Amino acid sequence: MAESESGADKSEEPTEKRLRESREKGQLARSRELNTVAVTLGGIGGLLASGASLAQSLMAMMQGTFELSRETLFDEGSMSMLLLSSGLIALQAILPLLIALLIASILGPIALGGWLFSAKAMAPKVSRMNPAAGLKRMFSTKALVELLKALGKFLVVLSVALLVLSSYQDDLLSIAKQPLDLAIMHSVEIVGWCALWMACGLILIAAVDVPFQLWDNKQKLMMTKQEVKDEYKDSEGKPEVKSRIRQLQREAAQRRMMQAVPEADVVITNPTHFAVALKYDAAKGGAPKLLAKGGDFVALKIREIAQEHQVTVLESPALARAVYYSTELEQEIPAGLYLAVAQVLAYVYQLRQYRTGKGRRPDPLNDLPIPPDLRRDE
Repeated sequence: MAESESGADKSEEPTEKRLRESREKGQLARSRELNTVAVTLGGIGGLLASGASLAQSLMAMMQGTFELSRETLFDEGSMSMLLLSSGLIALQAILPLLIALLIASILGPIALGGWLFSAKAMAPKVSRMNPAAGLKRMFSTKALVELLKALGKFLVVLSVALLVLSSYQDDLLSIAKQPLDLAIMHSVEIVGWCALWMACGLILIAAVDVPFQLWDNKQKLMMTKQEVKDEYKDSEGKPEVKSRIRQLQREAAQRRMMQAVPEADVVITNPTHFAVALKYDAAKGGAPKLLAKGGDFVALKIREIAQEHQVTVLESPALARAVYYSTELEQEIPAGLYLAVAQVLAYVYQLRQYRTGKGRRPDPLNDLPIPPDLRRDE
C-alpha cells in the first residue's frame, strides 16, 4: 500500500477530480518500451514494404552518380542538377519509410493514455535541477526497475539476434556468390526480417512494462482518507459556509417575495398562522399566481405590507392552508382551487367597486369549495 509524504496510507481510490487534474498536468501512464516497439515495428514494416523499391532507387542513384561522362565532370551546372536529382531520388525512395515512422511515433504514445497536450507538463521545474532530488531518483525503486528492464531488453534482443543470425546463416553466405544488384536487394530483405524478429522480442518487454506503468501511475494517484475529505470540502464547501449561503439565499428570496406583496390582488390569511398573496393578470390569461406565502412572523409581515399598500386582506383559514401547502412561489394555483379563488377574486373586485361608490356591498364569503385532497388541517 502506498504512503503519502506525511506517512499516511494511501488506501482510497483516486477521485474524478484527482484524475482530471493529473491529466491536465500530463501525469498519465506512459511506456517507453511500448513507444520503442511501435516505432521499431513501424520502421521495419515500412522497410519491408518498400525495401525492394528502395534498393532499386539507391542502385539507380549510385549508377547515375558514378557513371559520369567527361563533359559532365567539367560542367558545374550539370553537377548541380545531378546532385539535385540524386537528392530527389533518395527522398522519394525513403519517403514511405519516413511516413511509417511518423505514424508509429504518433500511435505509440497515444495507445496508452490517449492523446494529450499539456502546457503544464512542458513548463520548466526548478525541482528537477536539485542534485539531491536527482540522486534520490537515481537510487529509487523506479530506477532499479528501469535497470532491470534494460538488462532484460539486452538479453532478449541478444538471444533473438543469435537465433535469427543462425537461421539466416546460409542466406548470408550465399550473398557473396550473387550479382551486385541481387546481392543488395537480398541483403536489404535479410536485414529487414532480422530486425523484425528482434523487434518482436521487445514485445515481451513491453507486455511487462505496460501493466507496471498502469499500476505505478495508479499508486501515485491513490489518496489518503484525509485528502478525500479535504477535496470534498473544497469542492462542496464547508458545512458552515454552505449553511450561511443557504441562509443568505433564503433572506434574498424573502426580500423579493415581500417586494411582490404590494402587487397582489388579495392576501388570504389563516388569520394568524398563514398568509398567501395572490395575483391574477387577465391580460396574460392563465390561473392566479402565488406571489408570497409565509407562516407566523412572515405571515404577520405579509399582512402588514398588504395593509400599508391597501391590498385587500381576507380571512379564509381553509383556503389559506390549501394554497400554502399546494403552491410554490411564482407558480399558478392547482386546478382544484380555481373555483374557490375565483369567488375570492370576484368578492375583492366587488368590494373595490363598493368602496368607490359604484356598487353595493358584496355578501361575505362562506364555505368556499375546496377539494378534500387539497384540504389541510392545522
